[in-house]
Amino acid sequence: MTTLLHLDASARSGRSDRQLHGSHTRRLSHRFVEQWLQQRPGDRVLVRDVGLQPPSPVSGAWIHAAFTAAAQREPWMEEALAESDALIDEILAADILLLGVPMYNFSAPAQFKAWIDNIVRVGRTFGFDRQRQGEPYWPLLKDAGKLAVVLSSRGDYGYAAGQRMASMNHVEPGIRSALGYIGIERLHSIAVEYDEFGDARLEESIAAAEEEVSRLVGSLIAGLG
Repeated sequence: MTTLLHLDASARSGRSDRQLHGSHTRRLSHRFVEQWLQQRPGDRVLVRDVGLQPPSPVSGAWIHAAFTAAAQREPWMEEALAESDALIDEILAADILLLGVPMYNFSAPAQFKAWIDNIVRVGRTFGFDRQRQGEPYWPLLKDAGKLAVVLSSRGDYGYAAGQRMASMNHVEPGIRSALGYIGIERLHSIAVEYDEFGDARLEESIAAAEEEVSRLVGSLIAGLG
């Protein structure tokens, strides 16, 4: 059985194929899950909606607790890290991270950044030892065989590598850096563009992204044998 972690980060609650002004990323992420389950109905899907229920931002208490050895933590420290533990446990349980992450002002939404800050954590997803030879940091999920799928949307166009706005795209590169740091290095990305134009180019981009999602689902399932 394969486990998917289906995470949506859009502040919009609806899907653009079902309601006016709905989310394109929710549209793509739900399409992925629906097509996956059509072919593999026995697989498990964990659902996390950080767009509508954002994690708490990292606080001073969180930092104090996270950098205190587990055996030395006081009860309030365990409480401060409880949400982070739950989010990390979902990642550990998942084989595929399906991340619906729209671009807000050239980067990921604050809600998603709060999720990243909670799951990139010393002792749980990356190791640190200042006495270690060479690099004192290392990823703890490197050999876990996990992969991520990032489904995004952008108001403008030309954010892919080598295109006119590539240098201003901090969504996929930022996610790749954070997940790679904890050992999730395989990443696929698909995005809708032209949202602010709202014309035929947007419709063409949505159709192309939906087709890419379908191909990716097929390819990943075929790879499972």
